Amino acid sequence: MRAGGGEGVRRQPVMEKAVVARIMAALKKIPGVVVRKRHGTAMGVAGDPDIYGSFRGRHFEIEVKRRDGVLTELQKVRIRDWARSGALVGVVRSAAEALSLLELDRGGPAR
Repeated sequence: MRAGGGEGVRRQPVMEKAVVARIMAALKKIPGVVVRKRHGTAMGVAGDPDIYGSFRGRHFEIEVKRRDGVLTELQKVRIRDWARSGALVGVVRSAAEALSLLELDRGGPAR
């Protein structure tokens, strides 16, 4: 019941693809950032993070999760692999967290 019934509207959880879209839009506004969405295809590597790119010569990999999302074991392995290679990596749940991870809220990552 809504119209005058007094019951509130149940909020649907934000879909992960909506969070990805917000992050992509925020990163594309930063001059010098190259960012791509990784699409799951037969040619891709299972478990790799959702977003990848580069800024000031530094490669980054970002796994996007909803507020209640958790990493799979395979995702944990892939994130470790990327981190060991020197990439900036992390799990984020919002555009603000992505900007913070990449230190773009403070001018960009150190080399």
